[in-house]
Amino acid sequence: MSTAEIHYKTHLGPVYSWMLGDLDAAFARAAAEIDDLPSPATRGVAVDLGAGLGLHALSLAKRGFQVVAIDTCRMLLDELCSRRGSLAITTHHADLLEFRAFATLPQVIVCMGDTLTHLPALPAVDSLLSAAAASLPSGGVFAATFRDYATRELKGEQRFILVRADDSRILTCFLEYLDHQVIVHDLLHENVDGQWRQSISSYPKLRLAPEWVASRLSELGCSVNRDAAAGGMARIVAIKN
Repeated sequence: MSTAEIHYKTHLGPVYSWMLGDLDAAFARAAAEIDDLPSPATRGVAVDLGAGLGLHALSLAKRGFQVVAIDTCRMLLDELCSRRGSLAITTHHADLLEFRAFATLPQVIVCMGDTLTHLPALPAVDSLLSAAAASLPSGGVFAATFRDYATRELKGEQRFILVRADDSRILTCFLEYLDHQVIVHDLLHENVDGQWRQSISSYPKLRLAPEWVASRLSELGCSVNRDAAAGGMARIVAIKN
């Protein structure tokens, strides 16, 4: 079994844009998510944790923020750089927990698209939430979306999920539930010169309860709203008191 970082580097990173399907629609959904967040009084620094190819980073920069984009997959960050043009976005290939080394006094911190569940253990999530709350000024915003593997467990054939398929690729994932993690097995079939080739990689995600994240941010001095987001995600939005 791989770590999340190795899994993206060797397996998902090269096909991530394809996996998203209609990229224009994906960027439009991300822009709508950013527009739906509370707006800080000033447009200063925004941090995008797990920025990937820039779905949310580009939207934040277009709205006047100086964006610090951090991800552990260099391939996806390179794609972000190819898209940013003259927008105020700096990229860092680094551990998300190190974000304070790259950003001073951010007004907004986002951690979207199931990034939180990729962290190695609950203490790492707690460290990230604590660092985010400590970094934000009064009125600053922290927002996260992630899949709730904790309170909803798929059974039987539901655990086999067709992610995307076309004439050249088929990506299917299978979920294996453990006590505190769900093991994601990604099966990729690619048609190369008329021959189908299979590659498989597996990595763990945390079974992270939305109510725990909301409660922890509240303890850290934030006013918190928890609701559902598109694609079956849980959404947490916290404003620093």
